[in-house]
Amino acid sequence: MIGALTNEQIEHVLRSGLIGRIGCSNGANVYVVPVTYVFHDKYIYIHSREGLKVQIMRTHPQVCFEVDSIEGMTNWRCVIAHGTFQELKNEPDRTEALNILKNRLVPYLLSETMRPQGFDHAPKSIEKERQPIVYRIQVTEMTGRFEKNVYSEKLL
Repeated sequence: MIGALTNEQIEHVLRSGLIGRIGCSNGANVYVVPVTYVFHDKYIYIHSREGLKVQIMRTHPQVCFEVDSIEGMTNWRCVIAHGTFQELKNEPDRTEALNILKNRLVPYLLSETMRPQGFDHAPKSIEKERQPIVYRIQVTEMTGRFEKNVYSEKLL
């Protein structure tokens, strides 16, 4: 059975995910890349280094974001969100966003041999180009679809 997700299901998929894909366009080409994210209070929070994606979004802030949960070819959920890129440049907004990211992502990053980097407050002496770009997507529209193989469940 294929169908549409409810708003509650859409938000659940967004809150449950850690990796999504952001799509942006410079007017001539579309650029889609995977990102680690957190969905919080109708915003999608992301941080990254300076690069093509950020350069494009600064000049063309309308973006598309996709996240999915796939258990199999006939058992999946997919959410598409459209919104506006907002770079968080002032310190209170950056700190709040980094805390949101840290609280959700750090438990998944910790291991005996690895310590997360980039979430701590960067000292002012670190060169600006090494500090992460912190931004959020202000979501303006969300849609979601699913497929659920009802027949296979009956066999179990």
